Amino acid sequence: MNDDRLPPVAPEVTATLVENLSPRLRKRLDAAVTKLGARPTHRDGDTVTIQVDDETELRLHAPGGVVATADAITCGCLLAPACVHRAAAACAAPTADPPPDLADRPTGATPEPASVTDPASVHVHVPDSASSPSSQEVASPAQRAAADALWSAGAAVLEAGIDGAGAVTQSALLRAAHTARIRHLPRAAGAALSVVTLLRAARAGDPSYRTADFVTALTELLGTAHRVGTASGAELDAARGRARRPYSPDGSLRLYGLFTEPVVTDSGHGGVRTWVAGTDGRLFTVGDVALGGVGRAVGVADRAVRLGDTALTHRELGRAGLAVSGATVSPDGRLGAGKGVKAVTARGAAWTELPLAALWETPPSEQAARALRSTSRYADPDGGGSDLLFLDVELIGAVRESAGTCLLALSGTGIAVRLTVADDDPALAHRDNLMLLAAAPGTRLRIIGRLVPAPHPRLTLLACAHPTGEGTIDLGLDRLRRADLPDPAAPVHPAPPQPGGPGAHSPLYLLERRVEQTVSAGRAALGMLGDVTAETRRIRRAGLPTAAGLLTALCTSASQRERDLFGRLLPADTDSFATHWLTAALYTAAVADSLCAAVWEPVQEGPAAALSVPDQGPGRAVAQTAQH
Repeated sequence: MNDDRLPPVAPEVTATLVENLSPRLRKRLDAAVTKLGARPTHRDGDTVTIQVDDETELRLHAPGGVVATADAITCGCLLAPACVHRAAAACAAPTADPPPDLADRPTGATPEPASVTDPASVHVHVPDSASSPSSQEVASPAQRAAADALWSAGAAVLEAGIDGAGAVTQSALLRAAHTARIRHLPRAAGAALSVVTLLRAARAGDPSYRTADFVTALTELLGTAHRVGTASGAELDAARGRARRPYSPDGSLRLYGLFTEPVVTDSGHGGVRTWVAGTDGRLFTVGDVALGGVGRAVGVADRAVRLGDTALTHRELGRAGLAVSGATVSPDGRLGAGKGVKAVTARGAAWTELPLAALWETPPSEQAARALRSTSRYADPDGGGSDLLFLDVELIGAVRESAGTCLLALSGTGIAVRLTVADDDPALAHRDNLMLLAAAPGTRLRIIGRLVPAPHPRLTLLACAHPTGEGTIDLGLDRLRRADLPDPAAPVHPAPPQPGGPGAHSPLYLLERRVEQTVSAGRAALGMLGDVTAETRRIRRAGLPTAAGLLTALCTSASQRERDLFGRLLPADTDSFATHWLTAALYTAAVADSLCAAVWEPVQEGPAAALSVPDQGPGRAVAQTAQH
């Protein structure tokens, strides 16, 4: 059975089915999930049938494409409905996105969905005359309880590691995510769902899984849960997040198409996003994403854009223009398609013409700094911004890495940039186009890419000018041909030497690998490392004393176990260990962002290019807070 063929299941449904199992059946749940994954499935309309054995069938009824109730999963075995099969099917299926009725509720001062007499459902409000920071709105008791549940569920994942975080641990995360969503904490709830999705990908051996992505998701979960309990005012609003970001009026806009990219999510959604720019250089997006996966992403590109009266498809909009009146825009730049929005087709602009040409005139270092501000985990989710970079490059050739092959290019400022594919799915054109471009060294191109935070300049390649100079290529949707490339006999430029940038010799990886090792193997594996004095000494010599202290504290916390009067081991302090891990993860992310911004500076020679990273910033602030 392929898990992608199962309909998404609501988080609360999976949690309920697992919680209703007896302790004996919970121990068998992971094995049941694996066994069920090998059984054949059949889809008939909204119902998916799994053949458990020769005499037993398991049915998942998904009206509207989502299994929304526990009763929608039925089993024909003798133990049903208390059997392990129903819970195993829910755990094997993808996790559904939150329902619109919860997502559309405001996240501010809204009564909780409980009795008004329940003190846990009352928000703490501030009179309008209050002006001191201490009198700002704080989280309600119900929200703090939901955040505590999320913290405990995340700490349990750290304690067990990926190998030990089976279906029961995942169901605890799903239950906490559902409760957080009800209590109007969509940011933390979304982070918990991301952790569950990545946990399942890691345990299933999904080749697209990356440990760094899991660290980022778990850091977001624990960090947001911690902030909900301690923040107030605007910081609390950012920690709560928004399930639906509001659209605000933006008058009339003259827009010029840039490119269209396919969008495929882990939850089974697919579609496209078309990027356009205004006359002032602001970037906007027009999207069409729904359930359907990569097949829908390829097909939707040729459907009409849902905006006003225009008949343009997404592919055509990426090269044409729009005149919009009554425009509405979300904080992250998405254009609304309400009844009052009017849009008609207009002339587009080439990438070499104003106003689009101005996007490539901004120095790469400034573009990278802007992209980092928009993607950093310290950024306000409603702060807007874009993670796109616009560069003029000369292609050098293919470079083999541990994760695959990428394309090396030299920017106009002398920076060697590594270009990778945005999606490896063979149904999309990313990989084939990158390999063709790698076979044309010396070609000069104008490109658009998405910043990948790394200690060296790195982008995912999204679009480029056509090698012949006529038009543009959406690298995820359009397919280059060998005839489009310059003469392969053209002179080949040798690859430049690997620059010794700010992060080239940083020992920060010594702390990063311990952070990643924890999520992979759990606290106990980290506690068995023993003495890390040699590693901390090397980190201190590089001028990173805070990193050395965090490594020592993390390993000490992992190995620390108290005993009772009879010498028996007491339960580990998971909260303390989670705090130390979160501190180290936030610190490494802050320093990594600083290193990433530094490597995009123009190439320098001599002492100016030496490592110079201040051992401070958000990571140091978190470290100081944890020490108290």
